[in-house]
Amino acid sequence: MSDPEGPGAAEPAGARILVVNAGSSSLKLRVLDAADAVVGRADLPPPGGSTDADLIAGAVAGFGDIAAVGHRIVHGGTRYAGPVRLDAEVEANLRALTDLAPLHQPKSLAALAAVEAALPGLPAVACFDTAFHAGMPAAATTYAIPPEWRKRWALRKYGFHGLSHAYASRRAAALVGRPVEELRIVTCHLGAGASLAAIRGGRSVDTTMGFTPLDGLVMATRSGGIDPGLVLWLEEHVRMPPAELAATLEHRSGLLGLAGTADMRAILEAETAGDEAATLAVGVYLHRLRASIAAMVAALGGLDVLVFTGGVGEHAPAIRARAAEGLAHLGVALDATANAVATGDAEIGAAGASARALVVVAREDLEIAREVRAVLGLRGAAPAQVAPPVAFPPFGTRRRSRPRR
Repeated sequence: MSDPEGPGAAEPAGARILVVNAGSSSLKLRVLDAADAVVGRADLPPPGGSTDADLIAGAVAGFGDIAAVGHRIVHGGTRYAGPVRLDAEVEANLRALTDLAPLHQPKSLAALAAVEAALPGLPAVACFDTAFHAGMPAAATTYAIPPEWRKRWALRKYGFHGLSHAYASRRAAALVGRPVEELRIVTCHLGAGASLAAIRGGRSVDTTMGFTPLDGLVMATRSGGIDPGLVLWLEEHVRMPPAELAATLEHRSGLLGLAGTADMRAILEAETAGDEAATLAVGVYLHRLRASIAAMVAALGGLDVLVFTGGVGEHAPAIRARAAEGLAHLGVALDATANAVATGDAEIGAAGASARALVVVAREDLEIAREVRAVLGLRGAAPAQVAPPVAFPPFGTRRRSRPRR
């Protein structure tokens, strides 16, 4: 929880944004001042019952004056292609989307209600994980299924992690000193949930997650993309109930299903010790990751910057190195030392590589605060700056030091 006498306590209320990030396993509350410094924080259990509401109210009471609230909402459907100020109609529309994100949307809505009760009348903005991908071309979003299915049930690729991908791409552009509009960027959000985005001109043109967050890469407990015929076969021939299928693919698959644990650090240690299941898990994870990065590069027609972010992306140099080993033909090469010691925002690419390679700390809170200010017309950190800049050498020059954030 924040210290009322800590940094930023003297900031006017108009500068302070409360960011509410309700995930499947936790609720993160952050207060950002006008300079985007975090001046208040609380990490709570995921919201649900009245006890959780009381915890949220207690945390919010310790934050002092707040100007506005930004809520991370996983799914905006086809209706919301950008952040929107919350009101009763918007909240009702978000509840109607619960079936598209049954694990995440209810928790976001519970957090929304709890914060609204604790801070009545305060302006609030919904910021969507799907919005960054809403403008992808039809060729990338359309499934080859009958049109009556697509239209009746809005069946399409939505994509997720958009807040993280948007921030990482703009931050990467600032770090390499070029406008994001000039760059072809692949962002790799590798955490418990994982997805890639192909970003050209600052806009998402393809991504690995689809109609739900279950598609794409191998994740901590999610299977990632599998043959739909496999699911149909299990339902028809094994008589596996849909609820069991969904729970297994969401909670008992991925790295957990392959190695018995979802912790990448533990898996890498077990692999080093010769554990066969861990070796297979890392191999499957990397095979899918390399292939998907290459697919994103194909969607862009080339690559200028490759970005790793998220828990695994930021803290597993072995995964970054081994992923890059299969991408030399795309201009990717890492500096072994820079990659091994990278902390914070850092460049990890080898000298002379045609594509820059970066680690960027995931900061969905900064992206949400930015969107809140844009919707409500509040002043804050300059959008182009995003975070304190790092002086990286220009393309093609030798990197004699490893800049850090």
